[in-house]
Amino acid sequence: MATMTIRLPDEQHDRLKRLAKARGVSVNKLIEEFSIRATTEFDAESRFRLAAAKGDPKRGLELLDRLDRAFGC
Repeated sequence: MATMTIRLPDEQHDRLKRLAKARGVSVNKLIEEFSIRATTEFDAESRFRLAAAKGDPKRGLELLDRLDRAFGC
């Protein structure tokens, strides 16, 4: 497991400590949760962009039109 040191303004650190306490976790665990969420979002966006680059815009619009008709939009 890696160790990382970050610098934060005192006020931000205090706010993170309060948030961690309210969630019943350590500041370390809170930062770990944030980093997992951020990297998961990044991975999902990367996969979406890759798929979109390979996709056919015309076919995509046709599928959206089908959904609109199916759901009465």
